[in-house]
Amino acid sequence: MTGAAATGSSVADDRVVLADVVDRSITADEVSAVVATDQDGAVVTFAGVVRDHDGGKGVTALEYERHPSADEVIAEVARTIADAHPEVRIAVLHRVGALRVGDVALAAAVSSPHRAEAFTACGALVDLVKERVPIWKHQRFTDGSDEWVAAL
Repeated sequence: MTGAAATGSSVADDRVVLADVVDRSITADEVSAVVATDQDGAVVTFAGVVRDHDGGKGVTALEYERHPSADEVIAEVARTIADAHPEVRIAVLHRVGALRVGDVALAAAVSSPHRAEAFTACGALVDLVKERVPIWKHQRFTDGSDEWVAAL
């Protein structure tokens, strides 16, 4: 597993292929490529893309900042989902730093022998990342205002 070292052993550790918070461009193709195997009939991906609006305001700029524990927490989240879904393989990346409209902020992929398990696990993974990983978003709007939003 890339990213933070595991803080405890889990049977899911070998099925979490990638879980990290990075300060570079990311894609759904990148995470998809590392989970797919010949045994899998499904690879479900998610790309959380920076949009040009939020709360009725136009967005001009966006920056994500992380807490020092974010790497460990995203790895823990991925293991939690892998433990709950024993047939899946998981890869997940969250980007930090300055992003533009259209950039991918969160990329996740889950592979499984069957599609239902992959869809369920990928949805749960994205929800848990948004709920638990300590990352904050600073948005700047077209009207000159700005706001901080917890990704938690």
